[in-house]
Amino acid sequence: RLQPVESGGGSVQAGGSLRLSCTVSGDTHCTYDMTWYRTPPGMVREYVATIELDGREGYADSVKGRFTVSQDNAKSTMYLQMNSLKPEDTAMYYCKVIEYCDGQLLGTFGQGTQVTVSS
Repeated sequence: RLQPVESGGGSVQAGGSLRLSCTVSGDTHCTYDMTWYRTPPGMVREYVATIELDGREGYADSVKGRFTVSQDNAKSTMYLQMNSLKPEDTAMYYCKVIEYCDGQLLGTFGQGTQVTVSS
């Protein structure tokens, strides 16, 4: 199974930018896609953005127009460019890879990368 690893988190002031990366390792014969989630302090995990199998991008309403998701050509790394950051974007950001394999969905979360936005 594939294992995602996130990087690029840090501390930034409101209005600043960060770029997160999610790199998958391992071997698979299955198709897969990757999605960003986040867990704000004291809250449940929420969807942020994704690139679907057909290449379409999807975003949560709270990040539309500020965050952009992209992939490298090999689709082994997904990026999340975060601009105009707000204090409410403070969260642990996770990448989830879903493998579509022989009729099954196999989902794996990474360990996460912390993003802190100060006002």
